[in-house]
This record gives sequence, C-alpha cells and structure tokens, in this order.
Amino acid sequence: MKDVIADKIAALIASGLLKVGDELPGERDLASALSVSRETVRAAIQGLAARGVLDVSQGARTRVASPDLGNMAIGITNRLNVDSYDVDAVHQARLLIEQQVVGDAAERISDEALKRLHSSLGAQRACLRDPLRFLICDREFHVTVYRACANPLLADIVTDLYTYMMDHRRRAVSLPGAIAASVSDHEAILAALSARDRAAAMAAFAGHENRIYTTTCTLIGDREPPPR
Repeated sequence: MKDVIADKIAALIASGLLKVGDELPGERDLASALSVSRETVRAAIQGLAARGVLDVSQGARTRVASPDLGNMAIGITNRLNVDSYDVDAVHQARLLIEQQVVGDAAERISDEALKRLHSSLGAQRACLRDPLRFLICDREFHVTVYRACANPLLADIVTDLYTYMMDHRRRAVSLPGAIAASVSDHEAILAALSARDRAAAMAAFAGHENRIYTTTCTLIGDREPPPR
C-alpha cells in the first residue's frame, strides 16, 4: 500500500498540483485525504524522500524537493502535452469522455469505492480554507470515480485531462466560495453514484465540468466562455 500512496503523491507532483517548495499537509490530513493510515503515508513519504523527491526535516513540514520522478510511471501522457491544447478543445474532450466514464461508474461502482468517496467528502469539508489540501482531496475524489468505470485505459485518459492547466486550478480554488462550490458539486455527484443513477451522475459531472470551464476561461484571459 505504501507504494500505491507514493505513486499518488508522485502523481500530484507530476500533474503540477504540488510544486517544488510546496509543503505537504501533515500526515494526519494527508492520510484523511487519501483514505489510508498515517503509518502508510509516513512510509510512502520516507520512500520518496530516499529518492530525493521530498525533503523531510525534523520539526518542519515535508516539502517537495524535486520534480524528477525518475522511472516512476505517472499517467499515459506528459502534462505539458495536455496543456498545449486550448481550453475549448480540452473542455469538449472532457465532456465527451468523462460523461461516458462517469455513467459507466454509476452502473459499476463498488460499495468500497462509495465508502472512499464519502470519506473524501468529509475530508473536503474539513479544508474549506486550505486550497492545496482541498486539491489533493479533489484529485482523489475524481480518480476514485474514474477508476470505478472498470476501464483502466479510459480512466487514465480522463485522469490526464483532469491535470489540464493545474496552475490555473490552483488559483481558481483560492477564489472566495470556490471550494464550497466544488464540494456542493461533489455531493450531487456522490448522491447520483450512490443511487446508481447513470443519467443523474452524467448530468452532475457535466454541471461540475462546465462550472470549472467557465472559471478557467475567466482566469486565462478575462473572457466569457463561448455559448454552448
């Protein structure tokens, strides 16, 4: 399990969600965000510190020391390749692929995955004033939903699309009310998944993605998104 968590932390760095110099949440908060024990988080951090990816100092928060993840396999494409596309192209791709993935997840999701999503929502509600910690919870929530579709290739593709313009995402969640709005979206998504309601899950995710798209358009150029 520690290797799984190490891969998740590495993915946060590869996606740009965590940058060199960023402090990781404390072990307890990170364990809550990733739905594992503190001991598992500690072991994963120690492994990444041994690789030089993280800097662990006595009496200080663990920091990201290097973006060099060596031969760790993270995703199926490079984040910079995804970021080379314009926001409209990525938005359309996300709507097309993500809705299929989420619809399939609604029909196939396990009780264990639903339990993890409920736990994630609890962690999200606890970090309404902590954007970086929220983003870690947010990614875990999304990836758990994607994996529930039972098609690992589609899950990997949509996870890579999720990383689009992470620099703007970091800014967006710092806006007043942004985290609370995302938590509300996630509550609607989880309700639909819990009901195994394919149409409702797809609609809830589309609403969530459209809101993110509108915010991103504003941040990247102070422009209104084109009419849909």
